Amino acid sequence: MCMDHVDFITEQWARERPDLDVNAMGIIGRVARLYLSYQAGMQATFARFGLNAAKFDVLATLRRAGAPYRLSPGNLLEATMVTSGTMTNRISRLESEGLVQRQINPDDSRSFLIELSAEGLDLIDQVLEAHVATQETLLAAMPRAEREAFQVLLSRAQIAVDQALD
Repeated sequence: MCMDHVDFITEQWARERPDLDVNAMGIIGRVARLYLSYQAGMQATFARFGLNAAKFDVLATLRRAGAPYRLSPGNLLEATMVTSGTMTNRISRLESEGLVQRQINPDDSRSFLIELSAEGLDLIDQVLEAHVATQETLLAAMPRAEREAFQVLLSRAQIAVDQALD
């Protein structure tokens, strides 16, 4: 089996504190390192299109909502799990770049909806294709069966964390 940086760290702890079981440290350390590696690859893709992860998140959320690619700020907040102030800033930036537009809510003229502009729709479709290709590249060395097993294990790990934190 190949050794990675986390193995090096956990072996040091095993030597220095053999009374501690650092298995969980190894799992969490690897997940953290994977996250950072995946983010670096995806950020590079977003940057090619003049975006960052935050902007991509809003545009992708609107795109996957389906035509007419429009949501209320509250629905965007629920889908992206950021604060309202953060969302307001993201929307303002995307609006100033012509990627989204605010529309008066036809059901309540006191509120508005956020909608992808034609330019925003075109951009997110391009970025999404590149994003999916980047993600595929990041996992290309793993055989399909391992990827499927990894997906199941990651889901179980997320459920376990959610239960532990409830």
